Amino acid sequence: MESQTVSLSREVAPGVDQIGTYVPVPGLGVLPINAFVLHAREPMLVDAGVVALANATLAAVREAIDLSELRYVYLTHTDPDHVGCLRELLDVAPHARVVTTFLGMGKLGLTETLPPDRVLLKNPGEELDLGDRRVVVGRPPVFDAPESTWLHEPDADVLFSADCFGAVLPHPFHAAADVPDATLSHGLVTWTSIDAPWLVNQDRARLRERIRSLVAPQ
Repeated sequence: MESQTVSLSREVAPGVDQIGTYVPVPGLGVLPINAFVLHAREPMLVDAGVVALANATLAAVREAIDLSELRYVYLTHTDPDHVGCLRELLDVAPHARVVTTFLGMGKLGLTETLPPDRVLLKNPGEELDLGDRRVVVGRPPVFDAPESTWLHEPDADVLFSADCFGAVLPHPFHAAADVPDATLSHGLVTWTSIDAPWLVNQDRARLRERIRSLVAPQ
């Protein structure tokens, strides 16, 4: 099984760079964990990588953006695979503010001391203006941490889905479109059964309706 790796950034949507990570899941394959740089008048990083790969993640972020220009670090949630280089980022990106929910800030406070002026609270239904781009905070239909949110950019129809569609894969793929449908379906079911086993008790019709709402205009 290959070790944890961080790839250099690549553009996956107009003005959006992906910083890709694969971590091994013994006996099952690998799990993709991504961070994203959203280029805008006020640039934003979505998630901060895996704790064990903090230095490599920070180096990849530096490749994608001048850290003196970074304005926001949006945390979809505060699990260790999404806050990896947060402390290092705040030290070297003097204008960046952490964007999270009230609960997210509380959970961060268990391990980090964040000055109030470095935090911006945003809850589902609220917007964040990046100057020339606009993103909307939402609640994903599936999540493994109660503070989880995701981001949607309506104008570009880009969705940063947090862990909602996580999938164990047999090996790394360059892009989601390269994953065969059967492999993706199996990977989604496998990871969801591990990460959100409570889903088996959900009403399927209600869950289906929530997922269908993803395509509704905002």
